[in-house]
Amino acid sequence: MSIDYRKISLDGLWHNNPALVQLLGLCPLLAVTASVVNSLSLGIASILVLVGSNLTVSLFRQFVPEAVRLPVFVMIIASFVTCIELLMQALTYELYLILGIFIPLIVTNCVIMGRADAFASKNPVKASVVDGLMMGLGFTAVLVVLGAMREALGAGTLFADMQLLFGPIAENWKITLVDDYKGFLFAILPPGAFVGMGLLIALKNVIDNRLKEQALKNTQEEAPSSRRVRVTGNIS
Repeated sequence: MSIDYRKISLDGLWHNNPALVQLLGLCPLLAVTASVVNSLSLGIASILVLVGSNLTVSLFRQFVPEAVRLPVFVMIIASFVTCIELLMQALTYELYLILGIFIPLIVTNCVIMGRADAFASKNPVKASVVDGLMMGLGFTAVLVVLGAMREALGAGTLFADMQLLFGPIAENWKITLVDDYKGFLFAILPPGAFVGMGLLIALKNVIDNRLKEQALKNTQEEAPSSRRVRVTGNIS
């Protein structure tokens, strides 16, 4: 059976986006997206765990009994999360402290468990890796967009504290959108995250409806129009 990698990519990035369509992983998504650096950090960690867990689950899918499938998946995911946690402690300790409990909680992220069970356990390695990567990129894109919205509205800045993730090279990446901005506390608090997420879901639905309408219009224009033919003459 041939695998449609284009469909896998589009599903992860848009059509079946884990955050906007499946509405999975909302707890960390809403909790840490007060800034771009927090969002991007959690997104990168989620991508690494998704790709690693999908790869491992796919490799050993033939050897895991059905009765212990889910516990084995949890152990695999927990192993990758522990590796990411140790790397963050070693390389980006301040950022690790900021994200706090939400790094270990990646183990319980429904996006990762869902892809391991629904896709990686039933498909070959290459397709599983692509699925994990695209689902992770789709999840990270929503994280970063929501984080940018909340940081811009809440603090009047973009890309603040990026040196926590990328080191000294990113110290001057901060963009100040409004000088002497007093801040908008609602955008930084959890209610602001819910509102921002609702706006993103609504925007996706509007875009999807427009695309469907355009596709239907194009189909109707391409369909051959029927013409009435008048035949005259005598039949002997």
